[in-house]
Formats: sequence, C-alpha cells, structure tokens
Amino acid sequence: MPRTRCYRDGVLIDEDFAIDQVSEHLTDASAVVWVDLCAPGLEDLQVVADELGLHRLAVEDAAQGRQRPKLDRYSGHDFLSAYSVKLDVDSGQLVTGEIHAFITPTALVTVRRDETFSIDALLTRWDDEVDLTKFGVGALLHGLLDFLVDEHFEAVESLDDQIEQLEDLLFDDHQQGHSVQRRSFELRKSLVQLRRVVLPMREVVNTLMRRDIGLVSEELMPYYQDVYDHVLRVTEWTESLRDLVNTILETNLTIQGNRLNIITKKVTSWAAIIAVPTAITGFYGQNLPYPGFAQQSGFVTSSILIVALSAALYLAFKRKDWL
Repeated sequence: MPRTRCYRDGVLIDEDFAIDQVSEHLTDASAVVWVDLCAPGLEDLQVVADELGLHRLAVEDAAQGRQRPKLDRYSGHDFLSAYSVKLDVDSGQLVTGEIHAFITPTALVTVRRDETFSIDALLTRWDDEVDLTKFGVGALLHGLLDFLVDEHFEAVESLDDQIEQLEDLLFDDHQQGHSVQRRSFELRKSLVQLRRVVLPMREVVNTLMRRDIGLVSEELMPYYQDVYDHVLRVTEWTESLRDLVNTILETNLTIQGNRLNIITKKVTSWAAIIAVPTAITGFYGQNLPYPGFAQQSGFVTSSILIVALSAALYLAFKRKDWL
C-alpha cells in the first residue's frame, strides 16, 4: 500500500491518505506532501503523475528501474535516482536497493523497487529532525540523501574491516591460497559495484547545491555541504580499498610464487643429494674391473664416498637455506 504524509510548517498534520487526495492537500500553500510507492506498476505511477504533473520520461524511468545514480531536471520537477547498499559479510556480496524520487517545490515522491530500502528508518530520521522539516521538500530530500550516504559509509567501512581480515589471512602460516584469492575477488567485485553507486552521487549532490536550481535554501546549505563531504570521503575510501584489494591479489600471487621457489629449491637439493649415491653405485656397477673390484675395500670406499659427499651437499644446501 502507498504511504503518504502531509506536513504544514514542518508539523505532521495527516498521513496514510489516498494518493488521489494529494492535490487536495497541496491547496494549502504551506503544505508539503510525501508519497512512497513500493514496486508500483505503471498505472500507480501514472496516478501520482497526474496529481503532480510529472514528466512522462521520468515516470518511465521510475517504472523500468535499473537507472544509474543521477538527477534529471524537468519543467516543474526534478527526478532523482540513487541506491541503498548493504554488505553481506558472509558472502562478501553487496546488496543494493534502487530508489527514485520525484522532487517538486511542494511534494516528494519516493519510488522503491523492493523492500531492500528501509523506509521506516527514513521516517524515523525525519521525525528526529523536526527542526529541519519546516524548510519543506529540501529538508525531506536532505534526510533521504543523508540516509543513503550513511549506508554507503557503513558499507565501505564493512568492506574495510573485511579487507583487514583478508590481510591477516594472507600472511597466516596455514593460509589457503585458494580461499584468499576467492575472497579477494568477491570483495573486489563488491567494491566495483559500490563505486558505480557512490561515484555519481558527487555530481547529484553538487547539482542540488547549485543556487540557480533554488531547491536548497541558505538554511539547508550547510547540511547539504556535510552530505557532499561524506560522499567525497566514501568515494576516496572506495578508491583506496580497490587499490588495496589489487595489492592483496598481487601479493598473494607473489607469496605463492615464492613458496613454489622454496619447494623447487628443496626438491632440487634433495635430487642433487640423491644423485651422489646413484652416480657412485652406478660407477661401481660397471661390468669392468676397477680399483677395489670384487673386494671388500671397494664396498667400504664407495660407502664412505656416498655418506661423505651426501653429508657435504646437505650441509652446503642447509647453509644456503635451500633445505
């Protein structure tokens, strides 16, 4: 069911009224209306569009979904697309929820694709900021953007924690290279997805703050500036984490290569040691007379040579840390 609210001078005066009553509530010049639609059909959106005079292209974008974060300007209203995000720690995947907003001078209409975006948490934030609500649609939009950016911040913070754990696992003596590599790719994929969501938000918030648009009043400008600062921090943090994950992947490959070199050295060293008795026994196994042939002294001599040369090679390889 659609959710609705009506504010007058920042005070909530009505809620959960029918969508076709939106225009009636807006007859009061001091009234501000909020409408929320969850997974609506084109018919439901058209009802709101008729009530508020929304542009056909914006309505189609909201109905189709899968839009990039953006702010489109139309005659009489603006259209916002953004995403809520949350990191699934177990799988390392980023769960996103698409949300659109139609912004008019007296109304804010939010359109959600599913229940991923917590609208109750947003309402709680609005109720906790009663002093800002009196500034109209700009205040409601600030609450929405601030809520979304906070989720972006929490997601990138969770990714940072996961990458720190991955670093510890990378240098663990009992670490499994396959697990580290798989987890690295999962986190890198989530960071790429988060970057696609976060990076365009700089342009969105920056455009809203332009004075020629007139949506953000002087009283709200510091609050939007704070949101913009958070967007920049999340963007820079995401970029640095992407570089860090790439470094982890390269380091993991380097560690595996170094371990392979160590194993190769050990195998080569043991092969060299084994080659000594093989060579000596092979020499004395010739079907020809040689010093000590068919005598006990020949067996003793060959045994001494095998033990002495093998011990000498073992000590030499051990000294070079090849064994």
